[in-house]
Amino acid sequence: MRIFLTGATGFIGSALVPELIGAGHQVIGVTRSDEGARALDAAGAEVHRGTLEDPESLRRGAEQADAVIHTAFDHDFSKFVENCEKDRRVIAALGSALAGSDRPLIITSGTGIGAGPNGEPATEDVFNSSHPNPRIASELAGNALLDAGINVSVMRLPQVHNPFRQGLISPIVEIAREKGVVAYVGKGENRWPAGHLSDVAQLYRLAVEAGERGARYNAVGEEGVSSRAIAESLGRGMKLPVVSIAPEEAAAHFGWLAMFVGLDMPASSALTRARLNWHPTGPTLIEDLDEGRFV
Repeated sequence: MRIFLTGATGFIGSALVPELIGAGHQVIGVTRSDEGARALDAAGAEVHRGTLEDPESLRRGAEQADAVIHTAFDHDFSKFVENCEKDRRVIAALGSALAGSDRPLIITSGTGIGAGPNGEPATEDVFNSSHPNPRIASELAGNALLDAGINVSVMRLPQVHNPFRQGLISPIVEIAREKGVVAYVGKGENRWPAGHLSDVAQLYRLAVEAGERGARYNAVGEEGVSSRAIAESLGRGMKLPVVSIAPEEAAAHFGWLAMFVGLDMPASSALTRARLNWHPTGPTLIEDLDEGRFV
């Protein structure tokens, strides 16, 4: 297939390009920069210039493809609500390019959107249209396309990691450098799900090749890793003390990250594994953190 890939030079996209090409697909990768264009060309992908701020530029690229994978997102969390609305507009534009066909579109969301009401692990089949997380805008946009006959599915991401980047843990590292301590909230028993970058890239490929219309997939290798275990690993690697802070101190210590850092967000991938015969084998989050070079 000719696959149009947004975010092609990003953390996940950079792993997904060789995963797709290695499976025999052609990749049309989106970039906004000359540096990105050179990287895509070197990886064997076709270059398409486009930006999230110009959905029409992305729609034109999607028109050329047999399938679309949308991984790009503006991760400026000081404008999180605004950026989620931007993603809604991009998803609508990508879907419009696929109207009248069965060509698949995979959009991206977060595992927290599948959280149940009683603290149980998030699952693929839970969808709450009034979920308070602003990222629900992405899935609502996908639902609107699905109602219009577009072949849409959703990839829900946990903390995606390798030894160099670890989702929301990476900004925790920067805060720890600034504050001189690695902190967790309360007892540190709240959990975050995780998935190794290589496993996540493989799952996107499986979803575009064999996914089902309307399905939601959780790219989860580990159901939940405690915030205390994460902090202790960072403390070892950064050679910094590890401390507990009270919930009321989280905003002062973590800034914008305080909205996430104390949340208990376990997530299951049992349905995803069964539906796509996906068997994650990559290192665990703590293994990658222990291997990371933070000093």
